Amino acid sequence: MSSEIILAKWSDRFFAWLIDFIIISSISTATIFAVFGNIDYEFEEEMFWAENTQYIPTSIIFFVYWTVLEYKTGQTIGKKILNLKSTDIDGKTPSLKGVLISSFGKSFLLPFDVVLGWILTNQKRQRIFNKLGDTLVVKIKESQDASDITYQKD
Repeated sequence: MSSEIILAKWSDRFFAWLIDFIIISSISTATIFAVFGNIDYEFEEEMFWAENTQYIPTSIIFFVYWTVLEYKTGQTIGKKILNLKSTDIDGKTPSLKGVLISSFGKSFLLPFDVVLGWILTNQKRQRIFNKLGDTLVVKIKESQDASDITYQKD
């Protein structure tokens, strides 16, 4: 008996990422402003430095978010809304190592990860860090209609 794995479309993956990005960006920005306040900088160099230092804590928040949710459930909020799931290459629960690698690429090197993934794409629609982590993003099959379900006692 062979099982079928439905690979998620790039567009669905993008919209799931966008939903996650909006949610986490809103939370992380609010948190950073709550912790550091609205500091008024006098020099442009200091302002440039302050704006660019937000990239690291925000990326760490994204990394933790994607790692925890995708390892525990296979789904982030965006993936759950779009009926997608992260799996290993066999369609099963991914390993922690695989999720860490995939989340790292998404959190810190996304443009590089996506562009190279598109250029070097394979039959499994993997980003570079998906390939390195042996992970896939799949479309979850629609559940059966309740009238089609039969129950068997053993």
